[in-house]
Amino acid sequence: MNATLKITRIGNSAGIILPKEVLAHLEAEIGADVAVVTTPRGIELSRPDDDFETQMATAREVMMRRKRALRELAK
Repeated sequence: MNATLKITRIGNSAGIILPKEVLAHLEAEIGADVAVVTTPRGIELSRPDDDFETQMATAREVMMRRKRALRELAK
C-alpha cells in the first residue's frame, strides 16, 4: 500500500490518522501500542515485540544482582 498521510494538529502535538488498511496490516486497533524504529530509509511502524518487556525485566533483575561485577567489567 502506498499512501500519502497528512500531519494534523492534536493539541500542542501533531498526529497522523492511520487508514483502516494500515491498522489491519499492523494487526492493531485503536488504543494499541505501536513501535517506531528509525531506519536508513525513514521510519518503520510495527507491533511491539510482546517478549521484549519480559526479556528486559529479566535483564534488569540480573543487572541489579550483579551490579558490582558489571561495574568491574565496565572499567
